Amino acid sequence: MRYVVVLAFLGILASLGSALFFMMRNGRDDKTRGGRMAGALALRVALSIVLFLSLIAAWKLGYIQPTGLPASPR
Repeated sequence: MRYVVVLAFLGILASLGSALFFMMRNGRDDKTRGGRMAGALALRVALSIVLFLSLIAAWKLGYIQPTGLPASPR
């Protein structure tokens, strides 16, 4: 599961970087540039949602266990 999360984060960062590239690139056709940037950002949102849902499913199926601070102070 750890590798899936790392790959998803790398995909999210790559999509964000490509959106930045399309935003900063100088071009004559702003409509095409904006469309490609919007597509890259939409892909980033979709990857984030899939990552979130897969983490919830893995938790419900028992593949991962939550850790952290105790619910009440001792």
